[in-house]
Amino acid sequence: MWRGWRDVLGRLGFASAALDAKLLTGHALGLSTLELATRENEPADSAGVARVADLLQRRMSGESVARIIGARAFYGLDFLLNEATLEPRPETELLVDLALGALPAAGRLLDLGTGTGCIPIAVLANQPDAVAVAVDLSGRALEAARDNAARHGMAGRIDFLKGSWFEPLTTSPFGGEVDPTSGRVRGPLLGVRGEGPLTRPSADLYSKGREIFDLIVSNPPYISSAVVETLAPEVKDFDPRLALDGGPDGLAPYRIIAREASDWLAPDGWVLVEIGFDQGAAVSALFLEAGYDDVTVHTDLNGLDRVVAARHI
Repeated sequence: MWRGWRDVLGRLGFASAALDAKLLTGHALGLSTLELATRENEPADSAGVARVADLLQRRMSGESVARIIGARAFYGLDFLLNEATLEPRPETELLVDLALGALPAAGRLLDLGTGTGCIPIAVLANQPDAVAVAVDLSGRALEAARDNAARHGMAGRIDFLKGSWFEPLTTSPFGGEVDPTSGRVRGPLLGVRGEGPLTRPSADLYSKGREIFDLIVSNPPYISSAVVETLAPEVKDFDPRLALDGGPDGLAPYRIIAREASDWLAPDGWVLVEIGFDQGAAVSALFLEAGYDDVTVHTDLNGLDRVVAARHI
């Protein structure tokens, strides 16, 4: 069956027609790649045929295979998707590599615009003593991130906060729920780990200016507003606009991060941000103007600018 759909996709110009047809047929029929190969001559029931046709029709409309399946692999882990999340991309793995190099043992990580939660979850999976806070403006994205954290055994090490950039940190004790009777906070509290029972901290522990994170990371929206409308249908029509649009020049999130990250970083803490291939100089200038040191542009495997690193002094 998949071969027929491969031919249909090929005639429509899909470069990955064979792979797309295999993956979607296997997913619809509940078969692994090996099972699909060994059982492809077996007849499928009418319900299975209909499921395959439905998924392939979605692919023909421009929806990506990962979005149709509802999951994508990243840094050796599978991440669930929903309509409010971008798909984790291979190029973002560079950001995780750099984060693992910058985060000290038992480090404290902040991820801004977490989406699926793929960045902090991948980092914590490789840093057993680290903890994280992940922020996103979308409640639906946070639902996916929480599910992914639970899926990979990280639920007790990441707090998820809803809001815009650094704003939730000024209004919430990292998402911990306070028991009105005992005053205890349920959930990991950064800055007081290992110091006895988790009790409600003094008010100023979470106030603006507290230096509590060793590393801040973000893969923010960085496409200029006008360019979003020119993107391929797979992106423009199916990816969440909130996670794509970086403002008129694509730099709006970086201005916020460069301006405010130092308020939340420990001395010698780092900021790592993913960027568009043509934004290295502009984003670097924002961090230099904000007083950061060791501002560096890192390139991906294709030789394109991909991550800007900056150290708080």
